[in-house]
Amino acid sequence: MKKKILVTCALPYVNNVPHIGNIAGSHLPSDIFARFCRLAGYETVFIGGSDEHGTPIEVSAEKAGVTPKELCDKYYEIHKGIYDWLDISYDNFSRTSLPEHHKTTQEFFKKIYENGYISEGVLKLPYCEKDKRILPDRYVEGVCPKCGYENARGDQCERCSTLLNPDELNEPRCAICGTRPVFRKVKHLFLNLDKLEPQLREWIKSKEKLWSSQVVNMAMGWMGEGLKPRCITRDIKWGVKIPLKGYEDKVFYVWFDAPIGYISSTKEWAKKIGKPEEWRRFWQEDDSFIFHFIGKDNIPFHTIFWPGMLLACGEYTLPYRVAGLQYLNYEGDKISKSKGWGVFCENLPKAGLSSDIWRFYLTLLIPETNDTEWKWKEFQERVNKELVGNLGNFIYRTFSFIQRNFESKVPEGELEDKDEKVIDLGKEYAEVISDLIWDIHLRDGLRKVLELSDRGNKYFQANEPWKAVKENRKKAATTLHVCANLCYDLAVLLSPYLPKSSHEICRQLNVELGDMRSIGRRINAGHKINEPKPLFPKLGDRDIEDLKKVTSQVSELDKLFEEVDYQYFSRLDLRTAKIIKAERIKNSDLVKIKVDVGGREKQLIAGIGKHYTPEELNGKSIVIVNNMKPRIIKGIKSEAMLLAAVTPKKISLITTDSEIESGSKVE
Repeated sequence: MKKKILVTCALPYVNNVPHIGNIAGSHLPSDIFARFCRLAGYETVFIGGSDEHGTPIEVSAEKAGVTPKELCDKYYEIHKGIYDWLDISYDNFSRTSLPEHHKTTQEFFKKIYENGYISEGVLKLPYCEKDKRILPDRYVEGVCPKCGYENARGDQCERCSTLLNPDELNEPRCAICGTRPVFRKVKHLFLNLDKLEPQLREWIKSKEKLWSSQVVNMAMGWMGEGLKPRCITRDIKWGVKIPLKGYEDKVFYVWFDAPIGYISSTKEWAKKIGKPEEWRRFWQEDDSFIFHFIGKDNIPFHTIFWPGMLLACGEYTLPYRVAGLQYLNYEGDKISKSKGWGVFCENLPKAGLSSDIWRFYLTLLIPETNDTEWKWKEFQERVNKELVGNLGNFIYRTFSFIQRNFESKVPEGELEDKDEKVIDLGKEYAEVISDLIWDIHLRDGLRKVLELSDRGNKYFQANEPWKAVKENRKKAATTLHVCANLCYDLAVLLSPYLPKSSHEICRQLNVELGDMRSIGRRINAGHKINEPKPLFPKLGDRDIEDLKKVTSQVSELDKLFEEVDYQYFSRLDLRTAKIIKAERIKNSDLVKIKVDVGGREKQLIAGIGKHYTPEELNGKSIVIVNNMKPRIIKGIKSEAMLLAAVTPKKISLITTDSEIESGSKVE
């Protein structure tokens, strides 16, 4: 009987564009594993989707002047386009805003409620009197009570990963305006994790030899503090409605509904293939293996909360493996869109390289046990040495030699023991690589593929076919027969990692790409190959500089939503300024504005001509960025930038609500 494998990737939150850390930390490793499972002949379904609910979506939509749905629609297409370009082979990439997910979540909740694992309770929620709103946990910051980190969020401390409630923070403050919130008592629903603690503890202990130590240690460390009921509802509008009397005005907390997206996405997949009940075979049968690929910040949710929900429901299979990965950093620091520090995935198609080259280096950086770091110099060296000099060289020299010396036909040769051993290396390596990938040692699996290619190169070099073809043609034929078969085996073993290159090797070899069972002596004598071509380009220093510039560009959407710390924000010198004179620049929507900033005159250019006449601007007290680097616009020097609220249809200047001295600092 074939193994049934369900692979899931953590659902990306769609209020920003993915960067390389998101890819290396979940999407790429889960794709490599899913591709391997298909290659091994397992019955495999690879599930993903976008996480679209919660307050951050509401707030981001409000900032953009669109509805939450419009925001999610935009980002969903961006995310899916990036994953498709990177050949992330989802069988279904769904959305938690779809009716199928809402229905599945509500049914899931009803079952837990009927089983007695839901209780009512009172939650002390932070209320910002300045902003006049209940603050979601992520919009409360303060000092972590466990490690003392000063910028812990109200749901989790990023430094020590402790899960928190807002009222547990020391010195809490509103993340929007910085004022101290007051706490109000509000009735909410809770999942009784305390009732599930014995079962969860036993389940986690049963995984000690299977899971990585960091996953087990984090789960057991959190369990050691004792489980408490966890709130599953929120006072916002955007989300899955609560199907319970008295709670119709609330929605499920995003951490509760998001993992149920794995199930609803599998249901959607089953309907797409015309077998609506097929999802049950992966979620409700004991012989199914469920693999979750997640980042380390999601480990508590996938080892405590999500399995707790599954146990409380009582109708689903528990995960077999939780692959908790660490973080990918960039050139000595954290990836930051606000600073333009990193490689941002929307730029990759513009960079001119095959997606396989990015997949190659990112695979070597998958943070399986520790944080890893992108380094451009290493990227260049690895591509040139291992892709071009090792793998690409072996494939191209083999095919080129067959083309030039054997009329593009694989020669027969006479295999001696040493040749037999080399031609059988593919099967030996296939077993080792299979074990490594199954145990989520994905980087080591790729290293083994490269090692096999290196052994092929050494075999080719040692047998010197360029000499033998003149002195002992049969020996040269034997060498090329062995190498052609190794090229095919490499294509198969490489396919979970570099799918485009694997298919290109097979296209040049003129064969179809098979599965693991096809490895070993597949290419027969007399088989005609196609025109050889180099697989990978060599990267020079200028190429790397160009790639840096292209890939570090930040999209306008991300500039709008990127969170910045106070130190970064404080670099802006915001001042009040009085408009002395405004005049329209001919044949444009630009306005040249002279302002008084505390007795100093400055000039700025603003594209507000469609919304304001010069007469309307004269005399206004506005807010400007006073320390902007001067730039030339339409041949005119602009020394500052005014602030305005912008929607697709309207621009409104930021002004003061009362007379104040020009040049006053805005904080």
